[in-house]
This record gives sequence, C-alpha cells and structure tokens, in this order.
Amino acid sequence: RSYSSPETEGQLLNSFVQYFGDSLERKVKRMPLIEETVLPGDSPLTLPVVIIGNGPSGICLSYLLSGYRPYLSPEAIHPNPVLHTKLEEARHLSIVDQDLEYLSEGLEGRSSNPVAVLFDTLLHPDADFGYDYPPVLNWKLEQHNYIPHIVLGKGPPGGAWHSMEGSMRTISFGDWMELPGLTFKEWAASKRRNIKSDRVMPEEIACYYKHYVKVMGLQKNFRDNVYITSVSRLYRGKEDEDRSQLNENISTQHLQMEDGQTSLIKRNWEVRGYQRATDGSHVPFCLFAENVALATGTFDCPGRLQVEGEDFPFVLHSMSDFGAAISKGKLRGKADPVLIVGAGLTAADAVLCAYNNNIPVIHVFRRRVTDTSLIFKQLPKKLYPEYHKVYHMMCTQSHTVDSNLHSAYTSFPEHNVLSFKPEMKCVLQSASGLKKILKFSVALVLIGSHPNLFFLKDQGHSIGQHSNQPITCKGNPIEIDPYTYECTKEANLFALGPLVGDNFVRFLKGGALGIARCLAIRQKKKHELIESGDGRSDGVP
Repeated sequence: RSYSSPETEGQLLNSFVQYFGDSLERKVKRMPLIEETVLPGDSPLTLPVVIIGNGPSGICLSYLLSGYRPYLSPEAIHPNPVLHTKLEEARHLSIVDQDLEYLSEGLEGRSSNPVAVLFDTLLHPDADFGYDYPPVLNWKLEQHNYIPHIVLGKGPPGGAWHSMEGSMRTISFGDWMELPGLTFKEWAASKRRNIKSDRVMPEEIACYYKHYVKVMGLQKNFRDNVYITSVSRLYRGKEDEDRSQLNENISTQHLQMEDGQTSLIKRNWEVRGYQRATDGSHVPFCLFAENVALATGTFDCPGRLQVEGEDFPFVLHSMSDFGAAISKGKLRGKADPVLIVGAGLTAADAVLCAYNNNIPVIHVFRRRVTDTSLIFKQLPKKLYPEYHKVYHMMCTQSHTVDSNLHSAYTSFPEHNVLSFKPEMKCVLQSASGLKKILKFSVALVLIGSHPNLFFLKDQGHSIGQHSNQPITCKGNPIEIDPYTYECTKEANLFALGPLVGDNFVRFLKGGALGIARCLAIRQKKKHELIESGDGRSDGVP
C-alpha cells in the first residue's frame, strides 16, 4: 500500500474532529493512523457505534441513531385492527420506545424477521394485498436521542446501487425503495424528474439515497472511499478494565485464560482500514467502537460455478462488465452467441440487454422451466412484461423444441456447465448425462452473489446460522436475535439487510429499528450508571 503524506493524514483527522466536535480534538489527535501492534493502555477514541456499509441499510440506521423517532400519526388508522389497538395503547411513545416483540406478534409478511414485517406494515400498510395506503407514522427529530456513530462506505451513500446496470428497472416499486421521512415521489418532483413508471432505474434510486443523506442532515456521520481491512475484538487485563467499568455493557463477557493466571474481558471493537485519497494514496486509520453494525449487503462477491476454465478473461461475472464489453463494441459483428448462465432476474436482464443489442444468446440454467420456484412465477405479467418475455422465450425457444439453435435466443434448461475451453467453447451436461460442446463469443455467469466479510475473524463463518460455513443471504444468513438484530454468537456485533436474509429495501428498515431500540436502551442504562456513580465513561458521551 502507498501511504499518504502527513498533510493528508491531518485532513482525515480534521474530518473526525469536525464530526465529533472541538471538545474531542485533543483525544482525536491521539488516534493512531498508522498500524500498531501494541494496544495503547488508554483507548484514544471509542465510538458508540461504527456502521460498515453505506447502502440503504446503513443510511436508515444512521437516520434512527441521529434521533429521528416514529410516532403514530394523530389521524392514522391501521387496517389491521389488532395492531392498531396495540399502537393506540402507547400512542405517546415513539415506536423505538415500545415493545417490538409485542407489536410484532401475529403479523405475517414476506420476511422471516418479525420486526421487519412490523416496520414494513407501518410504512406500507397491506402493501402485499395491492393497497397503496399511506404510512401511519409521523417522524420527529429528537436531538437528545442522538447516538454518536459513523458510517463507512467504499463509495458515495447508496452503496451498490451506484454500480448497478442503469438501463434495467428495479424489481420493486419506487415507493418500496424509499427510506423514512422522504417519499420517492417527493424527491422526484423536487428534482423535476418525470417518473413514468412505478418501477424505476437503479440510477434514480442511487441519486435518491445520496440526496436523502444530505437533506436529512446525516452527512456528518458518513465517510466515503473507506475500505475496511479488519474488525477484531480487543482484550484487556482486568486491572485496566476497572478504570472504565461504567462504560461497559451489563453483559460484559469475562474470559478465563487457559493457564488460569489472569481474567480478560472482551471489550470493544478495533476497526482498521484506509481511506482512498483523491490522488489514489491510502490514509490508514484505526477506530475503537463499543458496537459494530454490519450493513455491507451481498453484492461483493459474484457467485461462481467452480468449474475448469472459469478464470479465462472471456468469462464474465457481472452485468457491468457485460455492459462495458457492449459499449466498447467488443461484441459487434461477432458470429458466435453470448453464453448466459443463470435463471434469476440478473440473468434475465442480461438476456434483454443482449437481445436489445442484436446479440444472439445461449441461455443455460439448471432448473426446469416449470419449476415453481423460478422468480418469474412470482411476478405479475402486467407489471413485469419484459421478464415474462424472457420466461416465454425460455419455455418456447428451447433446444429441445428445435434441434437447431435459434438465431436470436436458445435456452438449455436442466443443463450444467462442466468446463470452459480456451478456444471459447463450453461443455454442457444435461440432466440425462448427455454432453454438448457449444461455441460462444463471451460467457456471462450470473448465479447470485455473496457478501465478502474477509475483515472478520474466519471471514465471519462463525456467526452464521450454520457455523463454519460462508455467509449467504438465503442459505446461511448471520444468526441474530429477532428483535435486537444483535449476533447471537458475538455480543455488540449487529447485522441487518441482506446479511440477515432481508434482500428487499422495504424489509431491511426493520433491522435499523431493532438495532436503534437496543442501543437506545443500553445508552440509557449507561447514562444512569454514570450519573449514579463516581466513574466516568471513556467513550463519547
């Protein structure tokens, strides 16, 4: 890595000073910006919360930690009479200050996380039944509920939405992509954007998220161009801990060493990484946090087939790479078709992209076209005509219907890719075991993606529902408490969004609600302890 000059390091320090206030300037200047092997006896700076990831999950959590509180609107009547009765019982309290388990009881929705279903039905009542009821919540900014935090992201606020293919429409309605306090339609009107469809372009969503952070006054909490290299627990001797005991959570974990000589306490998190400067240099930093929230999403690592030849340069794994190849004219005039692997919406987007650019397609996927779990079966034809066009081709333009390849599109259902050959050939195998060799111009493997949690111990494998296995959104999400979103296997580590199985923006907001309530309760207990004792907190008050 190339490290920046002291002047650049000073700029990064100043940004933290501006964020936390001048009163913390002395402490911030002791923050180690170079990697250290010895932990200083006195933590230079301990933040209550560090959020890793600045997509919609991180943005929504920052919104709530900044003191915004949802209350039941005076005129609101929720269509669920049981839930409405519960809400009326504590109308004077914000939802953050109420019993989320009690409110969530009996609710059903398209998320396995009960708080996600609760918050969604408060923001979009009966949305799954086709209704367009307004939210029953009214938002208020309460400065005394602010919890200091920082949001670290690789790019501008909005996360992966800034890198998605801009020509495709979102699967969800624009209203379902919005965050609390600012409707998507309000934003579009303020920007004089003519939204012709309920479904919108990823570029528009990315712009909305970036604008949201600004208009809600959250910018001071966000740091862009930040790359995390490690997140690890700190261990301190018992005598060091006694000095700041009041700053600890009541459930502090004591660890007995094997030799029995000393008792160590799991205390705080150390977050290391670097910020990329405008000149490309890296400014390293080290932060300490009482709590860490993982909001990284699952778009980091494209799914791979794990077959021979997959690393050839003509085998791509993202729509952006495919779009770049088309825009650069690399596929213009090619006689051989594009090979697209996968049966999800991203693969369908690739088929449409190729089709619209007059590029012939070979479409390979493992499932039968009649498989009820195919995503196309869950999409209404009127709302998603382009995807049903792809599905119709998958069914009617199969290689089994006509022994010859169709000029524009040919599907190969129930086929697996065995290998890619250097002469741009692919070996397929059918369900019956029959092998075929096909020539192609470029291959595009679109079979999903996985989060990259390399900065955690064992890449986070220990915190999943199935221990010692990679974290995936569907098969092995991070195991959390359903109401606080705290990892059940690691205290003071939280996760939300796709990492816990909530792929849709409308449901990830529930994770922000659960975490905000949990941290608010702990912050209140900590302040009560500090006020009643003679000790002091070495963290940010």
